[in-house]
Amino acid sequence: MRARVLPCGPKVVKVSHKTQFALPVGTVLHEYTITRLLSLGGFSFVYLAKDAQKRTVAIKEYMPVSLAERHGSQVTPNGKNDTAFKHGMKCFFEEGLALANIEHKNIVRVQNFFRAHSTVYMVMKYERGKSLQDYIMAVQQPIPEAFLLRMFAELLNGLREVHLRKVLHLDIKPANIYIRLDGSPVLLDFGSARQALSEATLAPTFTPGFASPEQYYDRKHLGPWSDIYSIGASLYACLHRTSPQPANARMQQDSLQPASQLGKHIYSEKLLAIIDECMQLDYLQRPQSVFSLQKKIIDIANTAAPTTVADKLFQLLTKPL
Repeated sequence: MRARVLPCGPKVVKVSHKTQFALPVGTVLHEYTITRLLSLGGFSFVYLAKDAQKRTVAIKEYMPVSLAERHGSQVTPNGKNDTAFKHGMKCFFEEGLALANIEHKNIVRVQNFFRAHSTVYMVMKYERGKSLQDYIMAVQQPIPEAFLLRMFAELLNGLREVHLRKVLHLDIKPANIYIRLDGSPVLLDFGSARQALSEATLAPTFTPGFASPEQYYDRKHLGPWSDIYSIGASLYACLHRTSPQPANARMQQDSLQPASQLGKHIYSEKLLAIIDECMQLDYLQRPQSVFSLQKKIIDIANTAAPTTVADKLFQLLTKPL
């Protein structure tokens, strides 16, 4: 029931010691041939590949580098991590099953998943575009409100579908919100394996600034409102152009400047109030469902002024190549 994020578009991978664990270009996995390493993390690698019909796909491999090592193409647990490794792999496989049953334009599409080389692989539709994080970094000012209202209203359609399936994402952040060439958003990287390993090892593996307080402390209180906190934090990052103060630090001494103060004369009062409501430390004070949050955002969009010249210029400047 948990989840993590996955860059599906073109991306330059920074060289690190972890790349040595990646499968080499030309490796054949079932009917797929790896053409490039797209991204890597502590729990998985993502490759660009071609299927038998020469269509491009993205393949996510379960490979927790802290728990396993690669011998040739085989992945094996290292040391005494066999139980944690297998638990994470089981959750990764269950994530693939859950996502394969969700066909929604705003959720990453899982086309296939299979076992090979003593691990699990998830095959996803390859999307062209760039992440919301890339949009934020591409400009020197807050992202225009009209762009945010349209994009998040549509993204929440997908998140509603996920929650209806009793699945939580738990790692929503600008890097995991992908914007296609046509401007439509898609939610990526459902990392159930990472969440499962976090619970098993008691090591926090979520993203500071975007994870809700209950992800740090009271995991029994996790629910749709936990993802809603992350939505609010992502909106805050679009305004402030940096990550918000982490929730665990806020619980000790809350120095986060409210969006209603930070964004005065930048965003509408209604949107700023929504951001602050979503980022309440008490989960009972946040919107309790995606539907209620989406309704508020759509209401603002319906009463907002027409798209300004500045909004149109922003869309031109940040349009993916």
